[in-house]
Amino acid sequence: MSTKGKSAGGGASKGSGSRMLVERVKTARGRKPSSTRWLQRQLNDPYVQEARKLGYRSRAAFKLIELDDRFHILKPGLRVVDLGAAPGGWTQVAVQRVGGRGKIVGMDILEYDPVPGATCMLGDFLADDSPDRLKQALDGLADVVVSDMAAPTTGHPPTDHLRIIGLVEVALHFALEVLAPGGTFLAKVFQGGTEKTLLDLLKKNFTTVRHAKPPASRKESAETYVIATGFKGGDGGRDSDSDSEQG
Repeated sequence: MSTKGKSAGGGASKGSGSRMLVERVKTARGRKPSSTRWLQRQLNDPYVQEARKLGYRSRAAFKLIELDDRFHILKPGLRVVDLGAAPGGWTQVAVQRVGGRGKIVGMDILEYDPVPGATCMLGDFLADDSPDRLKQALDGLADVVVSDMAAPTTGHPPTDHLRIIGLVEVALHFALEVLAPGGTFLAKVFQGGTEKTLLDLLKKNFTTVRHAKPPASRKESAETYVIATGFKGGDGGRDSDSDSEQG
């Protein structure tokens, strides 16, 4: 899938877009102008078209493909947890890149169709028994925890920023419970980076912390991603130097 995924990501951002015919959405009675604009953007989004062509459940699959092409997060045989997995696009990519020797577990509070090759669990990862359930499904600790979750937006940027940072913080605390030493944590944040307390916690528990915005993220979107590698495991609580880079 590696080759297929790479060509898919590149093709979506370059080749498909250059050949694509612009489709216009007819204004339907009762449809808000904002809904019409959203539909037109979806119809003319090369990533949406490529996702349909390749059978991915969402265009977001290409964000993980592009991040993995750059940072080499997903490797054959690894154990991967996908938090907030619905509708399953990131889980699909993980299955393809980790292969049959690995184990992938997706969890979401929303019901979604199972992804072949993965264990898809319905539940809240904040529940007390969730870490044990995931470890049992993985037959051990995770090598990678990924999260593309985003809190519902209010339209008030400071509030939205605090909400998504809060979501990343709880995802990180969960990851610290289930990751094996040397593991990786990848999560969506807002541009402007992470809050100091969150960044300090990441640097305390991982050897390297980077930020990156994949090409599949829409230019107008404030989203970016934090990639923390080299989980220190039991030594994570000790203060130590770590690298921090802007990707």
